[in-house]
Parts: sequence; C-alpha cells; structure tokens
Amino acid sequence: RINLTLYKLDRVITGEALDEVIDPLIAHDQADRLAHMGMAGEG
Repeated sequence: RINLTLYKLDRVITGEALDEVIDPLIAHDQADRLAHMGMAGEG
C-alpha cells in the first residue's frame, strides 16, 4: 500500500490519469529499494 486515494477510476482506465497512479508507485518502489540497500550496508 502506498496511501494513495484517487476518485478518477474512469480517467485511469482510459489512460488520462494513469501517471497519477504510476508515479507514486515508482516513487514508493525506489524508496523501498533505497531503504533495503541502506540496511544491507549496515550488516
């Protein structure tokens, strides 16, 4: 979960608001990967 709430399902389905879903997912994934890299460096 990335704590994102959108009330634009129709626009997401048509691709108009797809970036509003994809961008937060990418940012969350990158932050998660960086956090794991930081933990690996501590051990």
